[in-house]
Amino acid sequence: MTRWLRSYWAEEDIWFYFELDARGYPIRQIELEGPALDPIVAASQSEWRTAMQTGNGDEYHAVYGSVGEGGIHDWEGDGFDPEDLTAAEFETVWARARAACGARARTHTMPDV
Repeated sequence: MTRWLRSYWAEEDIWFYFELDARGYPIRQIELEGPALDPIVAASQSEWRTAMQTGNGDEYHAVYGSVGEGGIHDWEGDGFDPEDLTAAEFETVWARARAACGARARTHTMPDV
């Protein structure tokens, strides 16, 4: 059973959003930073694996970040107090975060070396 949740980490002023598989491992992850909730991560585990297999891992990470390692059971405690979300709530944030990460990548091209 898929679960969607979010948790706020006050120390870094970041909201973490997760889509978890039945074992509690992240499928997709979003991170929103600061009072403006700026998207800094909007990563998919399956996309990350594909990017790594095709030699595009660095590019994927530069645009979308990465999904955390371990399962939900590894994060509980230490200020991790998740609250459940609906799939629709997660998808709304996901769409906004993906668009922002993609737009940021298009406007920050690497110079030729």
